[in-house]
This record gives sequence, C-alpha cells and structure tokens, in this order.
Amino acid sequence: MKDATPADTTPPAGAARTHGSLRIVKVESRSDLTTFLHLPWSLYQDDEQWIPPLLYEQRLLFSPKNPYFDHATCRCWIAFRGRRPVGRISAQIDRLHLDRYDDATGFFGMLEAEDSGETFQAILGTAEDWVRGRGMQRIRGPFNLSINQECGLLVDGFETQPAMMMGHARRYYATRVEQCGYTKEKDLLAYAIDTGVEPSKAMNLILKRTNNTIATRTVSRKSFQHDLDMIFDIFNDAWSDNWGFIPFTRREITHMANDLKLLINERLARIACVDGQPAAFIVLLPNLNEAIADLNGRLFPLGWLKLLWRLKVRRLRTGRILLMGVRKAFQGTALGAALAYRVIGDTRQEVVDLGMKELELSWILEDNIGVQSIIKDCGGREYKRYRIFSRQLSASIP
Repeated sequence: MKDATPADTTPPAGAARTHGSLRIVKVESRSDLTTFLHLPWSLYQDDEQWIPPLLYEQRLLFSPKNPYFDHATCRCWIAFRGRRPVGRISAQIDRLHLDRYDDATGFFGMLEAEDSGETFQAILGTAEDWVRGRGMQRIRGPFNLSINQECGLLVDGFETQPAMMMGHARRYYATRVEQCGYTKEKDLLAYAIDTGVEPSKAMNLILKRTNNTIATRTVSRKSFQHDLDMIFDIFNDAWSDNWGFIPFTRREITHMANDLKLLINERLARIACVDGQPAAFIVLLPNLNEAIADLNGRLFPLGWLKLLWRLKVRRLRTGRILLMGVRKAFQGTALGAALAYRVIGDTRQEVVDLGMKELELSWILEDNIGVQSIIKDCGGREYKRYRIFSRQLSASIP
C-alpha cells in the first residue's frame, strides 16, 4: 500500500501468497485499504460493545502526512478465504525504538481475524516474515501503529465499550495469538473512576497540605501550542524510564495539537507547578467513542453535525484521562504523589460541572504500583486489561 508505507522502498514481492486455504494479499491500492479498514464490521456485527471507528480517522492513520512515518515503516495485508476477507494485520519497524533500545524488535498491529487457527497463523506468520526479512529477531504487539497510539489486545473487560483510542477484541483473539507461539510481555490496565465517589481521606489531606506548595492552572487556548509543548516536555521526561517508551517527536506534538484543538476543553487540561516550574500535568478528553457509537464509522453526510452537537451542546457523560505525568525528579517522593493528586483533584470539579459521570484513566503499566495506588485513592477500579504479546523469531524464514 503506497500511502501506508511512505518510507518503505523494498521492492514488492508479488501481490499475493497462499497459506493453506487462504490467500494473503498485500495492501497496495486505495481499494485494498478500504477492504482492510472495513473488515472489522463483519467480525463484530453481533458484538454490542464494539464501536465502529471513524473511517476518516483510520485513513488518516495510514496517510503519508502521519508524522509516525518520519521514523517508521509499515506494511499491511489482508487474508482472503475465497473472495471473502477474513483477517488483516500490519507490521512495523520503528527506527526511534531501535535507536533507543537496540533490541532488533519489530511490531505487529491492526490485528483482526475470524476464529480460525489457520487464519491467525497465516497473518501473524506474514508479519513475522516481513520484520525478520529486515533484520529483526523479535516481534511484539499489537500496536496500532505505535506505543503512543492505540496498543494492547483486550484480555479482560469485554462486557463494556472501549473508551476513545482504546481497543476492543473478540474473546478468542488472545487464545489464538498464544497458539501461534506468542507469550505475554506486559499488561496495560484501564481504570474507571466514578466522578461522584469522594476521594480518600489521604488524598484530601494531601490536597489541603499542598495548597501553598503546588499551584495548578488550566491550559490556555490563546497559548495552546506553548502549553502543549510544556505538557509534552514533562511527558517525555516523566515517562522516559517506562517500559517501551518512545518520545513524541516535534512533528508528532504539532500534529496532535491540531487534532486536540477540536476536542479539548481547556478546563480539562491542567499544568501543576512547584516554585513556578512546570512539574506535572493532566489531559482529559470527552470520550469520543460515546459520541460516535451510532455513526457506523461515517462522518458524512450528517455524522459530523451529530458529533458537534453531542460534544458542544448535549455534552458527554464519559471522558478519558489520556495523558498524565509527573517529572522524574519528583517521582517516588511525597511531593510527587501530591502533584498527581493535585492535577486529578483540581480537575475533578470541572468534570462534575460538565456533567461527566465516569472517567477512564488508561493505560497504566501492570507493575506501576505507585500510580495504581494513587488512582485507587481517587476512587478508581481496574475494569479492563490489555496485553502486549511477543515472540522470538527464528534466524531464517523456513
């Protein structure tokens, strides 16, 4: 697919290959991409919790204008049984990841397939061959397309709808992936917070004690880019030691700023300072999935009007804390915990005033016990779990 692999100059190896009763087709044309993006509709037609993604946004993900492709290459495939598409997958190699970790690891993503071991083996095997052919010794995923976008395979929490930029899956997916030789590498947790639940006594005490130590302010629309630069500067510092971390590039920050301007309520993005220096932040967005659930993936002709009305007039009852971070210098200290409590606590009343009843805070690494404790003090409960799988690759293609 030309528009999905702007940095991939590998000569094509043929439009299709066979795998048992399946035909694996490389996505190369706009028509192929349409088939690739529409596949989930047939797989989730009887799943009431699945929310059709906006096809416009999905196409933008694979556009050459996506700054992810400044540092990554990607290839996509569709599995056909006869003339019927029954599976899909992408494979990615991220130079920023390789520069940082030097671990010869490639990635897979966009995983969707029928309940068939043959189909999962075929598409995963195709992604493995592609990354192996480019010198990779391990494959990890799913990532759609990077760790800074939608990632992880849902393994617990199928009975509720996903929040924006979080995935959904059929219950058999994880079993089929494991049958292909993959093992768990890391779990990512999603927490639900009922905005009506009172914070713990410990949190209230810390908020009271830090009134004169920590100052918080909301993001200003007049200085939006400057404030967003400040947020991502804190983010890249705060998350730098986290598993799998890849920093946002300047182009990615600018790109995200343009997207967030349409969604963000400046009252729901907050920066905390200690002695006048930015030290922590939080970014909370209305849950777009709530607004698009009945649009069937389409903004035109009238979907965009419904979306705007729901976001600006009716308002939404759910939101997602998309990003949060405390500078590394404060992590593991009482002041660091206080900073986290403050950005959450000072945003809570704004959320209540806007009529939001429930928030998702995601994702959190399963071994980040400190942050999990803070979330629980704020009334959070784990309600979804996503898994990153990996597999060591053989030295050569069989």
